[in-house]
Amino acid sequence: MACGRQRTDLDSDRQFNLSLVRLAEIVGEAAARVSPEGRKRCSAIPWSEIAGLRNRLIHGYDKVDFDILWAIVKNDLPPLIAELRKALPPSDPAGTGKQDGQ
Repeated sequence: MACGRQRTDLDSDRQFNLSLVRLAEIVGEAAARVSPEGRKRCSAIPWSEIAGLRNRLIHGYDKVDFDILWAIVKNDLPPLIAELRKALPPSDPAGTGKQDGQ
């Protein structure tokens, strides 16, 4: 997930640091916008926790614990992606939301 990066890169590479925080914010915002029906359909995904992470990052930007963020990216994000892929139609391997022929 982190493309060969190490935890220490969050401390030494400001662009990587800001990018990772921003991407986690985007994932959390997207989770917050999933409809109640979508949440029920994919009940294995911890929607509220993902949205809560976004809120913590946005409102506590000066107090981000990069050890926790790194653990989320390394340990929690891959299973989340796998769960989301299972929810996509089988004819949509790229994750575009489009069926074949659309």
